[in-house]
Amino acid sequence: MNGQQHPGTPLVRSPELSKAPKGGAQVQVMVLTEEEGLELLAYLVTAARTQLDEAAEYGPLRLLTAAQRLGTFMAPRSSQATRALIEDSIQPMPETATRSADPDGYVAALDAVCRGLAEHLVGVFDVDRGDP
Repeated sequence: MNGQQHPGTPLVRSPELSKAPKGGAQVQVMVLTEEEGLELLAYLVTAARTQLDEAAEYGPLRLLTAAQRLGTFMAPRSSQATRALIEDSIQPMPETATRSADPDGYVAALDAVCRGLAEHLVGVFDVDRGDP
């Protein structure tokens, strides 16, 4: 094999679903196909270029849109907990949300999504919340 992936080949593994069950072999579940990865890559690269000529407030908007697209691709192939995080926290953020409409509400909503994601990651990666 030449090391290249072919269309439809999954790119990203779900760490939560990759854990080996007790006494069992490790199972890896792919949550992103090459086509989905390329779509997201194209969006991010073109958004970076577009951002050079746009108002700064569009940067967070474009990043959130990319996160929502990634979530849409991941949700059907993710664990129930990850799917709930995507569907309940990330997807409900309005696609046109910007700071200018309600600055405090926008920041509070993003902070809540960040907190929820951080808590989810701590559980998925079994991170010790104690002092380092």
